[in-house]
Amino acid sequence: MISSLFPLLQLCDSNFPSGAFSHSFGLETYIQDQQILDKESFLKAIGTYISHQLVYCDGLACRFIFEALENQHISEIIKYDQLLFVSSLANETRTGNRRIGVRLAKLCAQLYPSEHLTNYLNQINRKEAYGHSSLVFAMVSFHLQVEKDTALGAYLFSCVSSLIQNAVRGIPLGQTDGQKLLVEVQLLIKGAVAAINLLNPEDFGAASPGLEIAQMRHERLDVRLFMS
Repeated sequence: MISSLFPLLQLCDSNFPSGAFSHSFGLETYIQDQQILDKESFLKAIGTYISHQLVYCDGLACRFIFEALENQHISEIIKYDQLLFVSSLANETRTGNRRIGVRLAKLCAQLYPSEHLTNYLNQINRKEAYGHSSLVFAMVSFHLQVEKDTALGAYLFSCVSSLIQNAVRGIPLGQTDGQKLLVEVQLLIKGAVAAINLLNPEDFGAASPGLEIAQMRHERLDVRLFMS
């Protein structure tokens, strides 16, 4: 079991070349609006991002796909691939999630190949699927026989760690504050995993309107460090 966690540590590394380092997913809008100014205000923002975007969309999809693989309900992969794509209202965010998902699928298909991931990548190449990191992460974790809650926590941490490293550059924050944030969000991630496990399919897609508006406004910012 310990050896199966090493690949997840690799995927959680903010330097893993998935392309996530190019995206702020709307948080840069708050930075330019001076609603995010420092470590404390960013922690509040990232807490909202976790409890809404990650719990009700990305994280919940990761859980559903993991359970679908356990029960051999393979058609759920395409279902949630499409739902994740259409439920993202901001074009930049929708495109960003797709690019990260495709990149992650290609990398993991070479590093940790499995039948489900290969089929998913083939569907992406045939334009039958869009690609999303949460689905890829679930497939890799299932293939490595990682426990579901561990996989969920690792996926949420991978998303948050990339955003924190982007905040270090974008606000900017010091590297020490960035590491402190990685410690402080661990309790938030633990609570998010517990919340995800209590949700039903009908809960999927509930997001924060403020965050979605910030993601839409991002493409009109005069100066941008990030693609979304």
